[in-house]
Amino acid sequence: MLATAGATLAGGALLLRGGVAQAQVAPRPPAPRAGRRDWLAPGMPNRDYRPVIVPNGSKLPWKVVDGVKVFHMVAEEVEHELAPGLKVHCWGYNGQVHGPTIEVVEGDRVRFYVTNRLPAPTTVHWHGLLLPNGMDGVGGLNQKSIAPGETFRYEFTIRQSGTGMYHSHHDEMTQMALGMVGLFIMHPRRPVGPRVDRDFALMLHEWRVDPGASRPDPNEMTDFNLLTFNAKAFPGTEPLVVRQGERVRIRLGNLSAMDHHPIHLHGYHFRITETDAGRIPESAQWPETTVLVPVGSTRTVEFVADAPGDWAMHCHMTHHLMNQMGHDLPNLIGVKPGGLDAKVRTLLPGYMTMGQTGMGDMAEMGMPVPTNSIPMSGARGKHDVITMGGMFTVLKVRERLAGDGDPGWYDNPPGTLAVAANTEELRQDGIDVNAPPKALPASPAGLGQG
Repeated sequence: MLATAGATLAGGALLLRGGVAQAQVAPRPPAPRAGRRDWLAPGMPNRDYRPVIVPNGSKLPWKVVDGVKVFHMVAEEVEHELAPGLKVHCWGYNGQVHGPTIEVVEGDRVRFYVTNRLPAPTTVHWHGLLLPNGMDGVGGLNQKSIAPGETFRYEFTIRQSGTGMYHSHHDEMTQMALGMVGLFIMHPRRPVGPRVDRDFALMLHEWRVDPGASRPDPNEMTDFNLLTFNAKAFPGTEPLVVRQGERVRIRLGNLSAMDHHPIHLHGYHFRITETDAGRIPESAQWPETTVLVPVGSTRTVEFVADAPGDWAMHCHMTHHLMNQMGHDLPNLIGVKPGGLDAKVRTLLPGYMTMGQTGMGDMAEMGMPVPTNSIPMSGARGKHDVITMGGMFTVLKVRERLAGDGDPGWYDNPPGTLAVAANTEELRQDGIDVNAPPKALPASPAGLGQG
């Protein structure tokens, strides 16, 4: 049986042919004796679990062999588009960056064949999973690294539920920075908590791609200039589409090199229901509007989508809402250029001083940028330019949906949209824009409204 959700491997067994070296791979252990098997029948999608939705992403296919779910992962170079107009050469799995999401069920027996088509050795670490020491995937410590051309086998039983991850654990700084990470979703064998209608999975990551370059820089430690959900920076991120009244789960995994990410959702309070160690007891869950996802961790939130609209979801570190061109710029806030621009244009036609009132106007200028780079922020929204980039997406909640594709922009009901105030309503409410009231002192004596 072959899972059909997500990407498929071209040619199936073809990826295992061609004289691929099998050195260093131990013989498969004998099957346990009757009564000694430590796993359950394979969990099936739409019967034992509701499959996750991976915006902009893919899933790793599998087949069942003698009651075991068998996967084939291929570590290889991948050309990937981080945002419209910005393509980079990365390292990933099965032609994908990030790697395809793996989806299993608690109690499944899983077998992973990992073929290395990279120019360097690699391994796979199953981040947050409970498994035998020799399957943990740390090169040199738990196993010999997988040399170029080799295929290794990992096999273990899923003994937990929740959101894990996977990534290379050989030359981690280089290989993870180039994209060798992925999500590992483990559904409970028996449902836990309220049933959800939409289950989204998002990987958080950060990159350094210099304007004009075509390869992420793995040596960067502080100045990352592309921040992504599922390896896409806004405006390349797909929206999260939900029908009003549905219960929603959002899983967030962070394998960024250096930064934690406070992910903020507009319009809703949610409950933090899981960490990477599993479900939080209901009595210990707490309401939030922002969840901090530390490096190397996962967090899961749940809520009922009862408010229709287009709701922003983004990292609340404001520099994480900017793309490439927003770094290494001089601070010109408040500068009054006067006649400087006209004088400079006699030597440099088209020159203009930029940034003295902030960066928002740059989203509308449409100025040319270096080859294979993108403006630092902005995409056209329904009402105006959205002056954000990077780790930003939109939760789109609708009363009715025609399929699961992007429903377009939300039509605000009359009276529910912020608009410019007119003279008559200002007069009726006693608002004089030329003589605004002074702020009151923050003391009990000054709280009267007069």
